[in-house]
Amino acid sequence: MTCVHTGFVVWLTGLPASGKTTTAKALQKKLYSIGLKSEILDGDQVRKAISPELGFSKGDRELHAKRVAYISHLLSRNGIIVIVSLISPLRSFRDYAREIIGNFVEVWVKCSIEECNKRDPKGLYKNAFQGKISNLTGIQDPYEPPFKAEVVIDTEKQSPNECTERIMNCLNKLKYI
Repeated sequence: MTCVHTGFVVWLTGLPASGKTTTAKALQKKLYSIGLKSEILDGDQVRKAISPELGFSKGDRELHAKRVAYISHLLSRNGIIVIVSLISPLRSFRDYAREIIGNFVEVWVKCSIEECNKRDPKGLYKNAFQGKISNLTGIQDPYEPPFKAEVVIDTEKQSPNECTERIMNCLNKLKYI
C-alpha cells in the first residue's frame, strides 16, 4: 500500500554543533520506518553544491537561506517531505522560508554555546575563540532563537530518539503524517 501525503518541510535551526544534522538523520530514519521517504537538505552540503561562491556575511547567509527555502518549496509542493538542517541564524530568514513554503514546521535545536563548543566536530568554536575566524554564529555573529517554533528540542537534555519523538508527535498533531 502506498502512503499518500502532502509535502512539508521540517526546518531545524540552531547554533553550529547543536545537533541539527544528527536530529535530521534520526528523523529521516524514523519517517522511513513508517513508510515515508524524505530528503535532507543539510546547510553545509547545499552550500558546497549550490552556494560555493557565498561567504558568511549577513547578505550571503540570507541568500543561502533563501536558496534552501526555494528548493524546499519546490520539493514540498511536489509531495516530498523535506528536512532542512540549517543554522539560519536570523528570524527574518526563517520567516521568509515559512512564508514561501507554507507547510512548515520550525524546530529549534536548543543547545548552549558551552555544549556546542564541547561537541564542535569542525573546530569552529576553537577557531573563533582564537580569532582565526570572525563570523561564527553565536560568538561574533548573532543567533536569534525562534519566537514561534512548533517544536523546541534540547539536545543537551534529550537523546536523539527523544528529540525525534517530539518532532513526530508534532507532525501527527498537525496531521502531516
